[in-house]
Formats: sequence, structure tokens, C-alpha cells
Amino acid sequence: MTSNKKPLHASPLESHLGFWLRFVSNHVSARFAALVEEQGITVSEWVALRHLFDSDGAAAGELVDTLGMTKGAVSKLVGRLEEKQLLARAASPEDGRAQTLALTAQGRKLVPALAELADKNDALFFGHLPAEKREELIAILREITQRHQLRALPTE
Repeated sequence: MTSNKKPLHASPLESHLGFWLRFVSNHVSARFAALVEEQGITVSEWVALRHLFDSDGAAAGELVDTLGMTKGAVSKLVGRLEEKQLLARAASPEDGRAQTLALTAQGRKLVPALAELADKNDALFFGHLPAEKREELIAILREITQRHQLRALPTE
């Protein structure tokens, strides 16, 4: 009796774009995490600091939405940044129960230094690519992000 079953087939890992994206991302992210940790900062703290750098103040709920973290996780993150004197909370002028988060002078000074580490990390991994290829890669990844409506920033 012959079997009508097809032989099992599994595509190789290396044939998947997701494999390569994750492979490169893990290495880029791990090196950057080590660089910021040398400065006493986690990647999630860096992302929050960088987000707040562009604003005069933000509600904690805005960080929850931006970072894609739970309220509890953002609360702990904000507490750590306060302990490090990089962030301050103040009552919202519109609603005294709500809090506005803003960088301290020390936090504002730290963000450009951390951004320089991010720039150097990118240069290490992607600097060998011509500018047009880097721009094309960013455009492709942004297109995928928009198509799938990916919103939460990578914090881990």
C-alpha cells in the first residue's frame, strides 16, 4: 500500500525576511542596550527620555500610548527617572489630578549624549551602506510599519 501523504517540508530559517530582521535587530539592540546601560539608563528609559525631549511636558497617559506599555510599567519607569533626577512630575494646569512629565535640566542634557550613542551604534552596523541604501531600507521599514499600523515603540 502506498501513502498519498506529501513529504514534510520546512523552509530554511535563512529564507525568511523576519529571521534576518530579528537577527540584525537583536545584535543592534543588544549593543545599544549595553551602551546606554553604561550610562545608567535602560532602553525603555531612553525611549521615554527621547520622547519627552521634544515636548515641553507630556501626560503620563501619553507615554503609555507612545511606549505601548501598561500604566503600571510606565509608572515604574517614571519613578526610576525621577530617582535619577532626569524627569519631574507636576500637576497639570488644566486638571490638578493629572500629572505632566517634563525633563529636568540634567535629563535634557543627557538626551543628546544618548542620541550620539545611538548614532554611533547605527554607524557601526549600517555605516558601510551607501546613504541611498540606508534611506531605502528606512523607507521600506516605515512602509511596513504604516501598512500594519504598528504603533508601540520598541523599548526592549
